[in-house]
Amino acid sequence: VQLQASGGGLVQAGGSLTLACAASGDIFRVNSMRWYRQAPGQQRELVAAITPDGATNYEESAKGRFTISRDNAKNSVHLQMDNLKPEDTAVYYCNADMMVSKNYEYEWWGQGTQVTVSS
Repeated sequence: VQLQASGGGLVQAGGSLTLACAASGDIFRVNSMRWYRQAPGQQRELVAAITPDGATNYEESAKGRFTISRDNAKNSVHLQMDNLKPEDTAVYYCNADMMVSKNYEYEWWGQGTQVTVSS
C-alpha cells in the first residue's frame, strides 16, 4: 500500500497549483485524507482534511484559497491552491487513514512534493 503525490512546482505569487495524491495497493477502505506541509525550519502542519463523505476543514491561512477534494472511486485526493503566497512555500505531504482489512486501520504518508512560490 502506498500514497503517491504529484503536482508540486514553482509558481509566482498569485498563481495556482493543484496537488494530487492517489492510494494504491490492497486497500479495504480509505477514510480521512489530508494534506500537510512543512516549511524549512518549521514543524509540519495540517493544511486541509476531508472525510469519506466530503466534510472538509482547513488551516486558517488556507481558507478561501485552497480547496481539498477527493474521488473515492479512485482513492485519490486533490488540493487546488489559488492565490498562492510566498509563505505557502513548503514541502507538501499527503496523508490518509487506510484500512487494509475491515479490522485494521493505519495512517499512511506519501512522499513530499515541493511547492515554491516566488514573490
